Amino acid sequence: MLKRYHRTGWLTAGVPTPESVADHSFRASVIASIIAALENADPQRAAFLALWHDSQETRTTDLPHLSKKYVTAADNTRVTADQTKSLPPIIAALIAAAVKEYEDGQTDEARCARDADKLECLLQAREYQEQGHCNMQAWIDTSIAGLSTGAARQLAREAIAQNTLDWLERAKRDTLQ
Repeated sequence: MLKRYHRTGWLTAGVPTPESVADHSFRASVIASIIAALENADPQRAAFLALWHDSQETRTTDLPHLSKKYVTAADNTRVTADQTKSLPPIIAALIAAAVKEYEDGQTDEARCARDADKLECLLQAREYQEQGHCNMQAWIDTSIAGLSTGAARQLAREAIAQNTLDWLERAKRDTLQ
């Protein structure tokens, strides 16, 4: 289901075919591992937490932030318990523990995963911005404001300073040398 559900904030911003929740979760997991490595936390654990951070949206969909003023979303740990109740207990416990750790935000790995969620949003906003969507600055500003680790703040500065295809130009130059 997460591959089918689009991230609704981007629809609000006028992006006609935005990334899916699964797209977001995958890239957030990759980013979480990088932030964790830079922060001397466990990259595998941080990536695992980020992988599960939006899994509840198979039941709730991606509720836009504006709706939270009018609708009270169910607690993510409760949604996860409902989602996993028919799974083998060892698997249900594994997923529940990851979601709880992420939601509590108390471990280094959870902080890295939470920052990865924000940083992924910033990167996506930059990509949409470069594609001509002009209503992205609020997402960029909100994402930056939510970062807690030094590594994530540094990566955000790099994302703002660079074009999203700068890596391609560097790769081309490297192959010519």
